Amino acid sequence: MKLLLAKILTLALFCSPLMAETIQVEMLNLSENGERMVFSTELIEAEVGDIIHFIPTDKSHNAQSVKGAIPQDQEGFRGRMNKEVFFEVTEPGLTAVICLPHQSMGMVALIIAGGDTHNAKEVLHAKVSGKGGKKIETLVEEARSINGA
Repeated sequence: MKLLLAKILTLALFCSPLMAETIQVEMLNLSENGERMVFSTELIEAEVGDIIHFIPTDKSHNAQSVKGAIPQDQEGFRGRMNKEVFFEVTEPGLTAVICLPHQSMGMVALIIAGGDTHNAKEVLHAKVSGKGGKKIETLVEEARSINGA
């Protein structure tokens, strides 16, 4: 019985990375609906283990997490200008993402990992300038409604 249990646990450990998704998010000057300076997906639903791939479709963009607006044990990230960024979700919760040069124009996104919004208060208090701050508030409310909180 113990051997069977060990085999099942080993199989589960090897299979879980196979279930992870790569979610592509483009950095755009203009969206299909006419919005300027946006991420193609602004509320990104993910699971722990997923990879978020930020793609600079247009020039002069980066993607980076916001200090204080990530789950406690999640490592932050800072992409370079005009470069792809791969961000691995390792903790459930909310992660705020900005394009540094365009956050004041509203170029922000929010990752909701595992449907968990436990750190919403911290995200709302993090420093995001201009229209980006207002948009983060809206995205947090959307995430809470998905979570039922």
